Amino acid sequence: MADGGQFLQSRNYPPSERLAPYIARHYVFSVTAPDEFELIDHLLSETAFVRLLLRGDWSAQVVNGVWSNVGQAVFFGPNSRPLPVRVRGGFRVVGIAFCPAGWRALSDIAANASTDRMVPLTDMLGRRATALLETVSAITDDSTQGDGQIVNALEAVVSELLDTRGWQKPDMVIQRFEQLARNNSTALVRDVAAQLGLSERQLERRCLPTFGMSPKAVLRRSRFLDMATAIRGLCTEDEREIAALRYYDQPQMIREFRRFTTMTPGQFEKTPTPLLTAGLELRNLRKMQDLANADDQALD
Repeated sequence: MADGGQFLQSRNYPPSERLAPYIARHYVFSVTAPDEFELIDHLLSETAFVRLLLRGDWSAQVVNGVWSNVGQAVFFGPNSRPLPVRVRGGFRVVGIAFCPAGWRALSDIAANASTDRMVPLTDMLGRRATALLETVSAITDDSTQGDGQIVNALEAVVSELLDTRGWQKPDMVIQRFEQLARNNSTALVRDVAAQLGLSERQLERRCLPTFGMSPKAVLRRSRFLDMATAIRGLCTEDEREIAALRYYDQPQMIREFRRFTTMTPGQFEKTPTPLLTAGLELRNLRKMQDLANADDQALD
């Protein structure tokens, strides 16, 4: 596997204020590389997302051992396990990560029906998917100015979709749970449910159609992502020590890393994972936004 981290350019952008309850981030990934370049990595997305492949050869293993691609415009459900992906040559990808709290406003398909799946975006958006790909593909400016045009195109499609569906309000309980899971992954489900004014069963019924998995699974994945973030050096040494304490012992940490990356922590530390790392950076930005929002509320 080549080290895509040497070539990867990763940029992401916040949504507009009106779409913030529905869109987590917009992102642009690009790699300039020779045709013989090959990168094999894993994705572990906390949310459903859309990927538009503007350039390159991209495929994934939804079925073990089978590389497949369902087109340039793809919808992915949230990941409960690592999704192996492979890119060859240079590539350019843009997309949208969605907020679980706003998912039901965007689709009648429950998130748990799409967990660990990828389907053509036309299955979700119909003609809008084709029009969106054509619009974004026509933007040849690879600068941040071009990114702005792409973000505008993405937001126009999401806004049009919400217009037709009546702009259903986001699930504020799920929005709060997402923040809790992202910032306190050691919390027990029963304690989180009580904090949200729900029973454990009520919280699970809210999580499955929005997050795509149970609250316990969400928190377990979040603990791993905290530790992976620490190993990648995206936090302070103190935060790394705190992340390590979230595991009972070293064997448990090894089991979790094998589950979510197929590697041990030591192997993960030595193995470049540029696409997964870009996702961790995006997650870190959302944690920083959580902190900024909390500070704003305290001032109010």
